[in-house]
Amino acid sequence: MQPNSLGSMELEAFKTDQIRNFSIIAHVDHGKSTLADRLLELAETITKRKDNKQVLDKLRVERERGITVKAQSASMFYDYKGKKYLLNLIDTPGHMDFNFEVSRSLAACQGTLLLVDAAQGIQAQTVANFYLAFGQDIKILPVINKIDLPSAEPERVASQIEVAFEMPAEECLKISAKSSLNVDQILPTIIESVPPPSGDVEAPFKALLFDSWHDTYVGVVCLMAVIDGRVKKGDKIVSAHSERKYEVMETGIMYPEQTPTASLQAGQVGYFVLNMKALSESHVGDTFFDHKHIGTPMPGFIPAKPMVWAGIFPIDTADFEKLDHSIAKLTLSDSSVLVQKETSTALGQGWRLGFLGTLHMDVFRQRLEQEYDANIIITAPTVPYRVEFRDGSEKLIRNPTEFPDTDEISQKVKSIQEPMVRSTIIFPKEYLGDIMVLCGSRRGVQLEHTYLDENRVLLKYRLPLAEVVTDFHQELKGRSSGFASFDYEEDGYDDADLVKMNIVLNSKPVDALSIILHRSQAELVGRDWVKRLKGLLSRQLFEIVIQASVGNKIIAREGLSAMRKNVTAKCYGGDVSRKMKLLNKQKEGKKRMKAIGGVEVSQEAFYDFMSKKK
Repeated sequence: MQPNSLGSMELEAFKTDQIRNFSIIAHVDHGKSTLADRLLELAETITKRKDNKQVLDKLRVERERGITVKAQSASMFYDYKGKKYLLNLIDTPGHMDFNFEVSRSLAACQGTLLLVDAAQGIQAQTVANFYLAFGQDIKILPVINKIDLPSAEPERVASQIEVAFEMPAEECLKISAKSSLNVDQILPTIIESVPPPSGDVEAPFKALLFDSWHDTYVGVVCLMAVIDGRVKKGDKIVSAHSERKYEVMETGIMYPEQTPTASLQAGQVGYFVLNMKALSESHVGDTFFDHKHIGTPMPGFIPAKPMVWAGIFPIDTADFEKLDHSIAKLTLSDSSVLVQKETSTALGQGWRLGFLGTLHMDVFRQRLEQEYDANIIITAPTVPYRVEFRDGSEKLIRNPTEFPDTDEISQKVKSIQEPMVRSTIIFPKEYLGDIMVLCGSRRGVQLEHTYLDENRVLLKYRLPLAEVVTDFHQELKGRSSGFASFDYEEDGYDDADLVKMNIVLNSKPVDALSIILHRSQAELVGRDWVKRLKGLLSRQLFEIVIQASVGNKIIAREGLSAMRKNVTAKCYGGDVSRKMKLLNKQKEGKKRMKAIGGVEVSQEAFYDFMSKKK
């Protein structure tokens, strides 16, 4: 990679007609980061080396999993027809959990490359990302990648794009990012097709904040798209959201690392160091103005809402403070995670965290374990339910312990609602029957059924979010031999017959093992849970009764017999009443022991139970 020894770069020479801002959007694993690497090499932003893999993916978890979790930007300088252009590229995530990253990245662009795998064709997230870009009214350039694969069918994929998105097949660029085949056509096409930003350099300063991160040395670094005017070090700017005034300490571009510049002006995308201390001060979607000319703020973004909630507890309670510090540091770089403290009688002190989806939750867990060496237990993921009371009030339930009891439901509750999602599933036609059976078993309602071509089917279903966040994705992959792709978006709330299932050990409920589910599933899940818990608990000197209950009704039961000493071993012959007397005495002792003895579920047993459940 080239060293950033360029000093303070002069960008004033680049007028708006010499600037292009574009992003790359695609389904997960269609080659976005590889294409970004090739484009950076082509523009000589980085040197050509064999180890240029996922240059813009900074996190260890991104490199290990081969996915992009956080959108990253980089600036390039490119000569075309004797004119030098400044190109700002944003590489976006492909997974549905990180759609919010994609939508805010598109707001800083005038064009986007819609990347489609030549072997896999259009996938569910391709459709979702297309409509995100289409809704923001930006220029979309279709690009078919991996055309050098033996199974590639670029002509079939081009016709899919024409059918699904009404974009002419002949407009599709056919490339291979890995081998650099035809990649040199992309930057000239962007310069010719993507409109330049429409800002006015002479107007007062105005910029859109679309990303931010925390730096150990300078505090919060804000990534902004400058809409109008220009800004340099020492200028005073004001936030429209908080009305706080900041002094610009440094401006620069990502080249691909932070490279200071003398100034930034209309149409350019760069970073700002504003002496912000807390990430909460940088509101994504905020508009910044010159402190003397405060105008109308831009529409901004709808904030990312957590779709999945889970409890996190340390395996060793002595690690609580260390884990608290680790979570606080990790949320500095991931502001979409919501954190609330909670206490469990079974697991002690912990946190309830809100995530954008189950992959987001898994990535957060992996980062905690890798970057901070944390040993944690994650409880079963739950979704936010809504309870409407008869007096007109509403309550959002993120934790099963908050769920109203049977008496409260019968007297005060008008309805209990669960979140719904509108899902898109794309797969080969031979799996149609299996996938329709799967969606039906998850209480899904079919909305649409269309053929993309003679082999591929697109299904749209309305499903409860609770059914999606458990093991729906794994089941879908299993039934379709890995060929199905899946995407969803939230679609309001529906009334549902929901109940809270408790696990009870010797008449004492274990709060960490409570779960909210549909009444039709309670018995099945209850039987499975008590059976598995029986295999994980240690035997005691008294009998342990493991029960699953809904309200006052026991729906499943297993027993763990007591360990007992052979008290009749010393009796050799004699009357049977001697043996019976000893056995009855032991029986009374066991009864007393059961009355006063408590069953403690060890942290290891919890950890094993949660791991197997996943």
